[in-house]
Amino acid sequence: MGALHEGHLSLVKRAREECGCAVVSVFVNPLQFNDPKDLERYPRDFEGDARLLERVGCDMVFSGTLAQFFPESGGDPKRVVGSEPGAAAKGLEGARRPGHFEGVATIVERLFDVVEPEVAYFGEKDFQQTRVVLALAARRGRPRIVVCPTERERDGLAMSSRNTLLEPAWRERAPAIHRALQTARAAWRERGVRRGTELERAMREVLVGAGFEVEYTEVRDPEQWTEHMPTGELTRAQALIAVKAGSVRLIDNLRLDGESQ
Repeated sequence: MGALHEGHLSLVKRAREECGCAVVSVFVNPLQFNDPKDLERYPRDFEGDARLLERVGCDMVFSGTLAQFFPESGGDPKRVVGSEPGAAAKGLEGARRPGHFEGVATIVERLFDVVEPEVAYFGEKDFQQTRVVLALAARRGRPRIVVCPTERERDGLAMSSRNTLLEPAWRERAPAIHRALQTARAAWRERGVRRGTELERAMREVLVGAGFEVEYTEVRDPEQWTEHMPTGELTRAQALIAVKAGSVRLIDNLRLDGESQ
């Protein structure tokens, strides 16, 4: 959606390494915002984005308007027929941002129709979104989806376009998000903790101690998405966090049982 950073550029670099041609769309998609104020203040810098993409060898960058992508809508989001986001849209982000994943699935499907890619690259930072996109591609039978590791700042904060909106005091606290995830990973690997409720509690304590307003600290089986946190002992685990850092909402996640797939 623009305001590109090194995390986005890492996807382009990998696409250039593995494919004959790399195409990037830059479009702040109004369909996936349930908060008009969030849409209004989302950072935009198309010219700067284009320069960065040229620097890393992107072959084509394109954008458009809602009316161009969906001519039948006349630019009115309410007149766009949405795509079904599937079971992976349930819970967590799907519960807290009504309509978000339908908006994601709708624009991604239209972009697949326009570009007809053989391979599409997505970052793991938006973990639940990657599950929605994987399911969408599976239903269509194409393209092949490659989920790439989250790129982080030197202090562990996941790279995000929203980081530019953080006030200095919150930027200083923000690495606690990754520390919370690492705390859960240490509990899993070093102490053998396998119950979601215990892992959830360990993450929450770190975040509350750092002063964040915690929306959720949860765990899911990364290979079998469920709306609610699984009960009993897990054999695979992805820890997921959402917090408010002042007025900015941040999300992050980490695989606990092994490296990201």
